[in-house]
Amino acid sequence: MQTHEISKRFTDYFTTNEHTRVASASLILEDPNLLFVNAGMVQFKPYFLGDAPAPYPRATSVQKCVRTGDIDEVGKTTRHNTFFQMAGNFSFGDYFKAGAIEHAWTLLTNSVADGGYGFDPDRLWATVYNDDDEALELWQKIAGLPLERIQRRGGEDNYWDMGVPGPGGPCSEIYFDRGPEHGREGGPEADEDRYLEIWNLVFMQDERGELSPKKGHPPIGSLPRKNIDTGMGIERVAYLLQGVDNVYETDLVRPVITKAEEMSGRRYGVGNAVDDVRFRVIADHARSGMMIIGDGVTPGNEARGYVLRRLLRRIVRSVRLLGVQEPVLGEFAAVVRDTMSPSYPELASDFARIESVMKKEEETFLSTLASGSKIFDLAADKIKTEGRAMVPGDTAFQLHDTYGFPIDLTLEMAAEKGLSVDENGFRELMAQQRARAKADAASRKTGHGDQSVYRDLLALGATDFTGYSELATEAKVLGLVRDGKRVSGAVEGEIVEVVLDRTPLYAESGGQESDAGTISAEGVELEVLDVQKVARKLWVHQVRVRSGEITEGKHVEAVVDPEWRVGARQGHSGTHVVHAALRQVLGPTALQSGSYNKPGYLRLDFAWSGALSEETKSEIEEVSNLAVRKDLPVRVVYTDMGGAQEMGAVALFGETYDEEVRVVEIGGQWSRELCGGTHVEHSSQIGPITLLGESSVGSGSRRLEAYVGMDAMRYLAKERALVQNLAAMLKVPDVEVPARVEALIERLRGAEKELEKMRAGQLLSSAGTLAEQAEDVNGTALVALRAPDGVGGNDLRTLAGEVRNRLGSRPGVVALFSAVDGKVAFVVATTAAARENGLAAGKLVPAFAPAIDARGGGKPDLAQGGGANIDGIAEAVTALRQALSGS
Repeated sequence: MQTHEISKRFTDYFTTNEHTRVASASLILEDPNLLFVNAGMVQFKPYFLGDAPAPYPRATSVQKCVRTGDIDEVGKTTRHNTFFQMAGNFSFGDYFKAGAIEHAWTLLTNSVADGGYGFDPDRLWATVYNDDDEALELWQKIAGLPLERIQRRGGEDNYWDMGVPGPGGPCSEIYFDRGPEHGREGGPEADEDRYLEIWNLVFMQDERGELSPKKGHPPIGSLPRKNIDTGMGIERVAYLLQGVDNVYETDLVRPVITKAEEMSGRRYGVGNAVDDVRFRVIADHARSGMMIIGDGVTPGNEARGYVLRRLLRRIVRSVRLLGVQEPVLGEFAAVVRDTMSPSYPELASDFARIESVMKKEEETFLSTLASGSKIFDLAADKIKTEGRAMVPGDTAFQLHDTYGFPIDLTLEMAAEKGLSVDENGFRELMAQQRARAKADAASRKTGHGDQSVYRDLLALGATDFTGYSELATEAKVLGLVRDGKRVSGAVEGEIVEVVLDRTPLYAESGGQESDAGTISAEGVELEVLDVQKVARKLWVHQVRVRSGEITEGKHVEAVVDPEWRVGARQGHSGTHVVHAALRQVLGPTALQSGSYNKPGYLRLDFAWSGALSEETKSEIEEVSNLAVRKDLPVRVVYTDMGGAQEMGAVALFGETYDEEVRVVEIGGQWSRELCGGTHVEHSSQIGPITLLGESSVGSGSRRLEAYVGMDAMRYLAKERALVQNLAAMLKVPDVEVPARVEALIERLRGAEKELEKMRAGQLLSSAGTLAEQAEDVNGTALVALRAPDGVGGNDLRTLAGEVRNRLGSRPGVVALFSAVDGKVAFVVATTAAARENGLAAGKLVPAFAPAIDARGGGKPDLAQGGGANIDGIAEAVTALRQALSGS
């Protein structure tokens, strides 16, 4: 049975059994505890925690997942994968243990003709949590499993949580007996290679704190309702039903290995264990890399971008070790597209962008690989020259940290030169780096702060947002919150959070700032400072009490500042227009990856690998303003995700959408995006759009900034005034200002060159005087002094050389220092006679370097460098004198 069919059968079964089918969430969700979505339940977490009411009692999904904890183990075994698909069925306070067990057993054991998977019931085993007698009895009653095929296990095996604070509960796992040829008898407790876990049924009933019940720590509380969260590994079921030994042999993964075989001329599974590891790394990482890029991540040096970079670079390294030197990532991307797009059509529709990101990263890595190889070669030659046989751990770490070299690549290169590597030292430095990163993440993590204060308010129902159609709304105060606790009231001067049953005030989301406005009643006035959503359902207004006292239950009027809303609508609609113009000019691969807009201003991040030319920026600005001039109609359509995709609406990376989505159209198909923001009614209401600039915000990501509306007009007015002032100062017409400024700059450069020549001449003319003033230190003529400030390294070197020449055949040392731009520049030169006496310029630098916080060195005849401590120049001269005198 093909993998796509396995997924389809799963969702077909559960939708037939009254489960709502939910599309896979993006791998990138706004969860401070997760780099990537790593389980099917992640997008449903607010419903399990009770932070938001579930929109359906039952759901089913096939969720794309990435787990990165075992990247270094991928390929070494056939069990580790970074990307996988998790099929799940979920119950939110509906059915519990009996229903979960019955559904799983039915789907697994029903015949293929009846829509099941056709597993032999006699080869299935179950495990339950140690004290879960109820689950054990249900397996006997519902599935007819004999007691000897049900095993009790502890928390490490049969308690599930996400590894971070959140929902969890005891679980029951289903295993398939692959047969005696795969290991010893005795069930999952005896051998988990022979008995392969295929489905985990989690009885979600607990909320865990910082310490996990898996380790024996009690939960911090119970969830509001008992829920079901299950996860069936699509890839594991695939290799069982396809009769192969592991996931790397299945229909969606093996084609990548086949492509690598074609490119390298080598074969997988023919007894070369080292090559097999490389083939598996390529197959796993190619899928993971494609899926991660598809959800908007670009390679970088932090967080998700760093993980992606590691994955892609491990592919390139593995291919090169298979003997392939030419670029390969584009080839593998095409294979993954062809195999995976039936389930994930966006891999085909967005292929040009994904392929571009992969190729660019490969190009970058090949360049750094060349640089890193040179660094390694120099280090290796030095090690061998010194008679050593081991590459230090810090050298291996530098290659990893600076050049992206995996440790096994360094090991390979070292072995080729007959060297070993201090792996323990390397891993110790890696552990220190991880500890620093973990501490940093912990300091920034907000985690799942105590949201229980909002649960009672959520139970009263979601906030009714009226802001799309009105700026003022009559409302009732449902609750007041201060410092995470409910309060009965707040008085003048206090800041408090206010939850209303209805509000016209937009809560910050989708890159749009929250509305400004007021909440008032007779004798009470509140200034709205911020509006945020809790669990995407509850609008929480942070307010300052200007006058009176606000209390729960009070009837109020919430009002949006109309001027603010006008500007906010212009900013958000302007963002859509610039995004559409960007795609029109650069092509469909220039997808928005982030945005921020507020009244009069917009910022848009997009996937692109290089800086935009002035001509391109001008074209984007012109296309944007043409759309404004055309007075395009703005229309809002409500539909489901499937309908939005059929319309061609653009969904933004990392955003989470409800079952019903809102599509904002500007000029029909010209701009069509999923969006919950506030917008103008016609494009002409945006006003002028003026691009401020474009910059890099990381590898493969650029940023455009612009003013809109009156802010654009004010900006242009300032620019006009600036040009007019310059024209008046230069006494030329406006249009001649650039040429006149350019001419002045050329004149200035010429004057600077003349000054440099004069200064160089003056310095050289002083060489004779300096040589005559040389002091004798232990038989060596020493010229050591502070040159005039501002004399750079080149001039110092020239002067030092001339002074050295004037010293003639005497043993002599010349050391010149100068303060340049807040730092120290220095040069040390020695005569031939001094070198014969053992005085080398490069070896003299350490004598005075500490005084000026210096770094630098050089050859025996000349050394130069820089330092940070200008105040230490006099001390440096003294130190050099003492070194020559031997004192």
